Amino acid sequence: MSRSCADARLTRRGFCVALALTIIPAHAQEPGDFAAFLETLWPAARAQGVSRATFSREAAGLTPDPKLMGGGVRQAEFERTIKTYMDDAVTPGRVARGREAAQRWRAELAAIENRYGVPAEIILAVWGMETDFGRIHGEKDVLRSIATLAYARQDNAIFAEEFVAALVMLEKGLVRRERFKGSWAGAMGHPQFMPSSYLRHAVAYEGAGPADIWNSAPDALASIANFLSQQGWTRSLPWGGEVMIPKSFDWASLKGPVRGFAGKGVAPAGGAALPPAAEATLFLPAGVGGPAFLLTDNYWLIKRYNNSDSYALSLAVLGERIAGRAGLAARWPADFRLLPRAERIRLQELLTDQGFYDGKIDGRFGPASRDAIHRFQRAAGMRPADGHPSPALLERLRRAR
Repeated sequence: MSRSCADARLTRRGFCVALALTIIPAHAQEPGDFAAFLETLWPAARAQGVSRATFSREAAGLTPDPKLMGGGVRQAEFERTIKTYMDDAVTPGRVARGREAAQRWRAELAAIENRYGVPAEIILAVWGMETDFGRIHGEKDVLRSIATLAYARQDNAIFAEEFVAALVMLEKGLVRRERFKGSWAGAMGHPQFMPSSYLRHAVAYEGAGPADIWNSAPDALASIANFLSQQGWTRSLPWGGEVMIPKSFDWASLKGPVRGFAGKGVAPAGGAALPPAAEATLFLPAGVGGPAFLLTDNYWLIKRYNNSDSYALSLAVLGERIAGRAGLAARWPADFRLLPRAERIRLQELLTDQGFYDGKIDGRFGPASRDAIHRFQRAAGMRPADGHPSPALLERLRRAR
């Protein structure tokens, strides 16, 4: 799921298509004062233009969903290797359904791509990743789910804000109450937008009336493109591509212009060459023994839909396959595995202790963690300095300490 969820997403950076980063605490509160809690949200709702009549009508009959009141919700994109996640996400069946959708909505996709500058295959790949092209929407009561999450997670204002946004949608008549359905986290429709994301980014393909992201594929596709466009998508810039790294590569930096990587022998792995002037990041998700990618600024915008490299890279590869381009050229290492979460946390702690990392200690490895690993590898004289959190790297950090 995305919290497009992006707007409400926990990163607060973009849209919030589904609530990709939601974790429900193991010690959630009891539902005894649920109604009293909802009443505390009335001032915020009033400030957003919700009438007292709407608030009272919608809050009066709500009860907490017991399935969301306790335990933990783990996300596959953060608990599995990119390979296993991609194997499940980029299947022959999903690629075939994506190509069928590309043909069925060819005219609409061409118009949307021209309007927003986002490639049709990326729009389709988001649709495929979120709901398998509309096959899985979710049938939970959005208002109830979000109210429960707001109550269970009173330490996180995002959920309360989404509840208010949902009330705004009802106040404005943007959705009928009986059709207000979505995932357990409140993500809705084909693109799995959260209410706040709907208010910011949902658009009607024809340009008139509320966007029907539940039943209109053109509205959903236009809304996905509008979201990415509003995040800053650069026209005519690929998300990146798979590359081959020569043995002579010096590993001095994992970032720089494409022309700089090309000058060091980094070449496209069967795909089209990237724009020479574009800035790029070299990403080796399984270390030097697996596939390597040069990622452009547009890749990081995909991550605003779901802040996971497993999700974003799978989405990008799915788009490539839908467009008829080849899959990955390099093989994943047979022994590729994800460090257990406790070891990932320990690795970040050791990098912090030794002055290479100053980010969040959460066991999740994004650009900041990989940059820190690269700095340590360079300082320790390790080659290749690929920024990959391997068991060998963890052991080297322990010895260095």
